[in-house]
Amino acid sequence: MTTITVIIPNYKGIKFIENCLSSLYAQVEGTPSYEVLVVDNASEDGSVELIREKFPQTRLLCLKENTGFCHAVNMGIQSSDSPYVLLLNNDTKVYSDFIKQIYAPMEDLGVSKTSNAKGKGKASGRMISGGKDGRWPIFSVSAAMLMWDKPELMDDAGDVYTILGWAFSRGKGKPYKDYQQRTHIFSACGGAALYRREALERIGLFDEKHFAYLEDLDLGYRANIYGYRSLYEPRARVVHYGSASTGSRYNAWKTKRAAANSVYVIAKNLPFFFKVLHFPFLLAGYGIKFLFFVRKKMGRQYLLGVCEGLRLSMSYEGRQKRVKFQTKHLGNYLRIEWDLIAGLFRR
Repeated sequence: MTTITVIIPNYKGIKFIENCLSSLYAQVEGTPSYEVLVVDNASEDGSVELIREKFPQTRLLCLKENTGFCHAVNMGIQSSDSPYVLLLNNDTKVYSDFIKQIYAPMEDLGVSKTSNAKGKGKASGRMISGGKDGRWPIFSVSAAMLMWDKPELMDDAGDVYTILGWAFSRGKGKPYKDYQQRTHIFSACGGAALYRREALERIGLFDEKHFAYLEDLDLGYRANIYGYRSLYEPRARVVHYGSASTGSRYNAWKTKRAAANSVYVIAKNLPFFFKVLHFPFLLAGYGIKFLFFVRKKMGRQYLLGVCEGLRLSMSYEGRQKRVKFQTKHLGNYLRIEWDLIAGLFRR
């Protein structure tokens, strides 16, 4: 059986997809067995034809319309049966040992709670510990994403989440040399991350109501609630162009979509008591964000996104998606609280 399925959601990616696939098919000896599956969101730019011509070994799943990142990824996961799935943006180019290195933490530390393993794991000078048997079960591993034009700088080293309701990319714009330790993160960036299928079957796949943006944070939040952990692995390196589908870091559509999803993440994952506790912090966080986008001349789009997120959260479908509070997870919620407070100081 293939160990890893690399799933690449593609939408009008002809500018990048050849570099991405070429690098994937040039992995070093000793790499775990893998296959590549491209899920195309109705591209009409010739990228599908290019894949068929130059990379016939690639599996292609072509959708009839652009259904968004989440649906495309879910279709890819459901169309594969490997024990691990590796999500990769089409605007990336991976290093030759990328798959081997991103899989290593799963092999070293990825025990389940029913495991009989003893002791603690050590990686890059930091202890990775917790859980019933001395280790938290590992849900996902996030790669070191480097800037396309300045690969000595970080683009992403995993997601940080704060009590203000802010999510941001850890390490963005900072030297890669400062991010050399394998460490716990709140959630993995879905642009280059390995996930354990067994855990996905337990906590659920990506929530397609997100369409795009913060869907990886939502998934990581759920994993935290269920007692899983996510790791950043510095040796698993990719270079990332960034904002290739939307065109820029800040634009009206992205601002509105991300604002809506930020509200939805809180509504579906945070129990009522914690919502009350967080309210003053969230009010401050959203107020500051609004002023930030006013300066970017996108304040209206941000407010529209917040309102859309509230409507979705209060809708029947949104309420059905909420993670039901279970007392057995109380310890995990308290650990999440600590992560959210610590995330504010990291920011």
